[in-house]
Amino acid sequence: MVPHLDAAYNLARWLMRDDHEARDAVQDACVRALRFFSGFHGGDGRVWLLSIVRNTCFSRMRSRRPHQGDMEFDEQAHGIDDEAANPERLLLRSRDEAALRRALEALPPEFREVIVMRELEGLSYKEIADVAELPIGTVMSRLARARKRLAYELAGEES
Repeated sequence: MVPHLDAAYNLARWLMRDDHEARDAVQDACVRALRFFSGFHGGDGRVWLLSIVRNTCFSRMRSRRPHQGDMEFDEQAHGIDDEAANPERLLLRSRDEAALRRALEALPPEFREVIVMRELEGLSYKEIADVAELPIGTVMSRLARARKRLAYELAGEES
C-alpha cells in the first residue's frame, strides 16, 4: 500500500476537493484495504487500492451531500516555491495552474476522476475501467467529454 499512497491521496484530493477530507478518506480506505486484504487475489495493487479510495470518497460525498461545501484553494500552501524562476514566468505559471485547478474542480466527479487517474496518475484505460468499475468504452467517452469540458472551461478563463 505504501508505494501507492501518493496516488491514493491525489485521487482523493481531486474527488473530495478538501485536503482534510482527502486525508480522512485515504485513511479510511487504507483501514478497509487492511481489513479486506484477504479479498485481494493478486494483480495490480495500485488499481485495487485506488478502487477502494474511489469508493470511499464517493461514500463520504454521499453522506455529506446536504452540507457539502467547496473549499477555496490555498495558494500559499500549494503554490510553487521556485525562487530561481523569473517573476513573469512564475506569474504566468501560477495563473495557468489556478485556471486549470478551477477548470478541473468545475467538472462533475465522474469526469474529474477519469481525468485525474489518466492525466495525473498515468493509469491506462483498462486500469481506470477496473478502478471505476466501468466498461472501457465508457472510460474513453468520459475522458473525451471531460477533455472537451476542460478545454471549454479554460477557453472561458482566457476571455
